[in-house]
Amino acid sequence: MSIEVVIEEKLLSAFSPIHLDVVNESHQHNVAPGSESHFKVIIVAKSFEGERLIKRHRAVNATLSEELSEHIHALALHTYTEKEWLEYYADNTPLSPKCLGGSKKEQRI
Repeated sequence: MSIEVVIEEKLLSAFSPIHLDVVNESHQHNVAPGSESHFKVIIVAKSFEGERLIKRHRAVNATLSEELSEHIHALALHTYTEKEWLEYYADNTPLSPKCLGGSKKEQRI
């Protein structure tokens, strides 16, 4: 089973999200073709209501702790309440930052 599918299944089970996107962004980074190491997760869940951003991220990270320790190099999290999603982000989800790792790093003199 792919890492992307494992992430999706675990988050569906743990949060019963209103909306979930798991995007493999590895191809945008300096990794081998077919890699599953860089992901973006957009998750909208009722359980995020009243929770600070850090607590939402910690909950997702705890759910994916095994994958983070063994497979995932980078995980961009976008965690929203239903109200936040509907009012601000449904049509304007933030992009992940550009990769500056590996050979793409800026050289400083």
